[in-house]
Amino acid sequence: MATSDHPAQPDHSLQRLVTEQPNAASVEIDQMTSLEIVRIMNAEDAVVAAAVAKELPSIAAAVEAIAARLRNGGRLIYLGAGTSGRLGSLDAIECPPTFGISPDRIVGCIAGGSFALSQAAEDFEDSAEAGSADIERLSGASADVLVGITASGRTPYVLGAVASARQRGMLVVGLACNPTTPLHDAVDIMIAPDVGPEVIAGSTRLKAGTAQKMVLNMLSTATMVRLGKTFGNLMVDVRATNEKLRERALSILAQATGLPRARCEEELVASNGELKTAILSVRANLTPVAARERIARHDGVLRAALEDAQ
Repeated sequence: MATSDHPAQPDHSLQRLVTEQPNAASVEIDQMTSLEIVRIMNAEDAVVAAAVAKELPSIAAAVEAIAARLRNGGRLIYLGAGTSGRLGSLDAIECPPTFGISPDRIVGCIAGGSFALSQAAEDFEDSAEAGSADIERLSGASADVLVGITASGRTPYVLGAVASARQRGMLVVGLACNPTTPLHDAVDIMIAPDVGPEVIAGSTRLKAGTAQKMVLNMLSTATMVRLGKTFGNLMVDVRATNEKLRERALSILAQATGLPRARCEEELVASNGELKTAILSVRANLTPVAARERIARHDGVLRAALEDAQ
């Protein structure tokens, strides 16, 4: 018989997660005015960037590893459930039009499939087998990188996928928002910004989601920069698939060459809409065909092609 003055309490592991703890600043949020509510949310959001900053060495290590795999023909696969899966899918979807990379090179995978992108399907996250099956469906290989995203760091779907990925020799990066989780021991590189308790206890679409989005922005953007998808801070692999992006391409071409708009339009057409080709063609006085070949010899890196032209 227990001799403590306090009765034994059940072990609820969920309660030990930082992201599930009540936030002292918002315990009376239901009695606050709208302005008071958003002030508290804004103040709590202010801690996110600092939490992410502490993880920058791990993020940079992941970028280097991802870039190396992509250079050798591998893929970047984001995988998660619920908000985590949607954020990963969003980042994957936005890379092709922004950086001109093939959609099959950066892939988003969410528990429950495409249905879960627009509808709540939280029950799928409880299946480790489903995570493993999705890695098999994607034909995960040793050349690929898996980024397993889970705010709690213990979602069965993600852990199942991670285990399967490791068995296949994939490089595995973990992204969670708790300091000590099962995911930490299951991955090659761990990124874990500790953003503290949410304004609404356990609602990890808030600070945890913001932190995840910030990290994913860094992973994809820095990787694309390392792969030569920018020239300075200009997105020279942008695909002009609509009027807005066509205008952006023309603006970038003008900035990179100093040509007037009319000439930019002519050069972009002559280069089949390939911004890098047009820039090199103008600056090195090459035909589009010769410019395209020179860029290919330098693995798509415009700056290296320009330096060669000089």
